[in-house]
Amino acid sequence: MHIPDGFLDPKTIITTAVISAGALGYGIKKVNQKLGERQVPLLGLTAAFIFAAQMLNFPVVGGTSGHFLGGVLAAVLLGPWAACLIMAVVLIVQSIGFADGGLTALGANIFNMGVVGGILSYYVFVAVKKCVPRTRLGFLSSVAIASWLSIVLASASGAFQLAVSGTSPLHVALPAMVGVHMLIGIGEAIIATAVVSIVLGTRPDLVSTYYVPVSATKER
Repeated sequence: MHIPDGFLDPKTIITTAVISAGALGYGIKKVNQKLGERQVPLLGLTAAFIFAAQMLNFPVVGGTSGHFLGGVLAAVLLGPWAACLIMAVVLIVQSIGFADGGLTALGANIFNMGVVGGILSYYVFVAVKKCVPRTRLGFLSSVAIASWLSIVLASASGAFQLAVSGTSPLHVALPAMVGVHMLIGIGEAIIATAVVSIVLGTRPDLVSTYYVPVSATKER
């Protein structure tokens, strides 16, 4: 999903860079207002986990492979704006240190994986959570659905950027990107849900988006 240098035209590079910079600026303000001292270490741990998890590729189909995104996981644990900041830090390190994603495409990659994969997908998670039972299983189901959709939405965003840039026609880029990432999203959903479940089982107070179910004492 990381777009390399040379795949986007100047207008797409500038537009996505401006939007991403605005989101990060606002995100820093929101994080400073909302995150408490006990959540700061979790911020670093989440970023480190996502960075490490993204380095591991798993086979999908036809010789292709995919990797974990982590936007919804970070948003569920720490909120959408912290998730965007985490994704930006991970992408910057990957781009500069590992040549994974181009420097000129950094704004687009942050937009796809931080703004779409983190912020927008968080509100998908919130919407799904309202439609399911207020139980631990319902909460984890919301995480799984939103995580899967985050991959699909982020890949669709990348496909539109390639099409607008003239790199690949939309009727080619969209089904190619979304089709593969619908499968990758299954792995995303499994990993994100498993991690959130572990944190809920040990430190539910660290999951900022978790509600206290009516049957909380029975479930825990």
